[in-house]
Amino acid sequence: MGDLRIRPAEMPRDLPDVQQLCWDYRDHLLSCGPEMQQLVEAFYPEDVYTALMDALPVKHARPYGTILLAELNGAAVGCGMYHPLNKQDAEIKRVFVAEAARGTGAGQKLSQALIDQARADGYRRILLDTNKTFAPARGLYEKLGFENRGPYSALPPGTAEYLTFYELTL
Repeated sequence: MGDLRIRPAEMPRDLPDVQQLCWDYRDHLLSCGPEMQQLVEAFYPEDVYTALMDALPVKHARPYGTILLAELNGAAVGCGMYHPLNKQDAEIKRVFVAEAARGTGAGQKLSQALIDQARADGYRRILLDTNKTFAPARGLYEKLGFENRGPYSALPPGTAEYLTFYELTL
């Protein structure tokens, strides 16, 4: 299986790996069919996503958020991050594991490390959303103790029906 390691991304050194994984995540979402393509375009059209990738070290990194990398045998194969919604709530974003590393436990380890870091940072709750059709992701979040809830922020029209929303009290 190899040596799987989860670690904080170091900026600016790891930024290219994180950005590439995030673009791979977006490409993966776009490959999941027309409904997912509509969601991606509603939330992250290419120009908006490009700006977000440039802002990752500010929006998601320390001191208020975190960006984690999963490495398998020294190669970056996954990422996950959170950012503050307010002083008590953090939102997990872009948990992604490259196809070659799926089944290694990287997704679960990334998610647990994000939970642990948010707790250590003093957040009281973590929120996230995922696509209703992503049964493995939903199963993982539920296994980690996340509970279903309604939307926690404003959404583009016609998108809520495709998403499942979760929260975890820390």
